[in-house]
Amino acid sequence: MVDWVFSDTLVSYTDAEAQMEAHVADMIAGTAKERIWCLEHPPLYTAGTSADASDLIGPDRFPVFTSPRGGQYTYHGPGQRVVYTMLDLNMRGKDVRQFVQKLEYWVIATLGEFGITGHVRDGRVGVWVERPDKATLLDGAMREEKIAAIGIRLRKWISFHGISINIDPDLDHYAGIIPCGISGHGVTSFADLGLTFSMQDFDIVLQKTFHDIFESA
Repeated sequence: MVDWVFSDTLVSYTDAEAQMEAHVADMIAGTAKERIWCLEHPPLYTAGTSADASDLIGPDRFPVFTSPRGGQYTYHGPGQRVVYTMLDLNMRGKDVRQFVQKLEYWVIATLGEFGITGHVRDGRVGVWVERPDKATLLDGAMREEKIAAIGIRLRKWISFHGISINIDPDLDHYAGIIPCGISGHGVTSFADLGLTFSMQDFDIVLQKTFHDIFESA
């Protein structure tokens, strides 16, 4: 059984990292269960292991944290559901690619419950939404906007870090970075797409789709 934890107040990034490290250590020692931790951070940027310093446009706008997760620069802040996934791949198949695909499917299934069609794209990490209602890119391609980011780390086949999904964050806060090193396409959120609901309502759906993707036979 997975232990679900929900934080009702903003959690600092350093506190979150420390708690994840401690819980993963306990899982490796065999004294703790798998955990999914749902929370919100105060406004901040994180730089993953592939981050390019030139993608940090506004270094003084918010605190910047170096993160051991994979990926590049991303933003976290109020209105964004951060989901830290501390799962044991020793029991779930030691296949990193399959695990990341399941995280993508989980996000896409959750979006689908709200009537949003999510996509994954070669060469672009995360989950994207097509925006035919907006002007095309300079090359004529349809504009797509990122609604969810994915970045994980493994230790002895235990995962931590995870995904973040934009419910109703201040999208202007993304202006200090090139999100995930990708120019041209933008970012979006449920609210930007015209959907309004509570974080608690979202969490109910998130738990349902997790069961569908990760625990169904």
